Amino acid sequence: MNEKSSVTAFADNDAEQVSPTIGNPGDSLPSDFDLMQRVQSEDADALSQLYDRYNGILKALILRVVHNEAEAEDLLQEVFMEIWNQAKNFSSQKGKPLGWMVTLARRRAIDALRKKQAYQRAEERLQNEIEQQPGAWVQNVTEMEIRSGDTRVLMAKVLDSLPEAQKKTIELAFFYGMSQREIAANTNTSLGTVKTRLELGLKKIYDALKELKDEL
Repeated sequence: MNEKSSVTAFADNDAEQVSPTIGNPGDSLPSDFDLMQRVQSEDADALSQLYDRYNGILKALILRVVHNEAEAEDLLQEVFMEIWNQAKNFSSQKGKPLGWMVTLARRRAIDALRKKQAYQRAEERLQNEIEQQPGAWVQNVTEMEIRSGDTRVLMAKVLDSLPEAQKKTIELAFFYGMSQREIAANTNTSLGTVKTRLELGLKKIYDALKELKDEL
């Protein structure tokens, strides 16, 4: 069974095992449907009750996908923000609140994993190029490729085109060899922000280099 299938099965099993609180007339606890209706009316306390009721199962699902406690916690908070922002899209005619929340959590966890894997592949490719050619990122080119200009000058232009925060993060990572955590501490920036800046910066660099190569 592949990762996505196992995640789906895990989520479905959890959704079956944890039945929503329906509530009898004499019960003081509101049902999941009651809470969702209140969230749709922008009742923050109702969202808090849903969090207390289901944060455990949703975090377990996310953790099963990303295998990182801190990342799972961050994603869990994002899921509940999405529940708050997208509550109006929930319909009791289409299913139970828990099933809807599980779908949101599963989708966000899988998207985060795919983004992380794509970033890691890009980072590894760029790091390999730097280790092989420490003098310049794209120094090993043919005469035909460099006859239209100095590759180092072109690379400098690409770096200069980045927003200052992304440029500094790229330089600390690849010119000074800092880890993401070291960059976060050095720049007094959250680890998540550092990861995002690296990801966006690398994508812009690859896109720009591809355009430059096509022009040469």
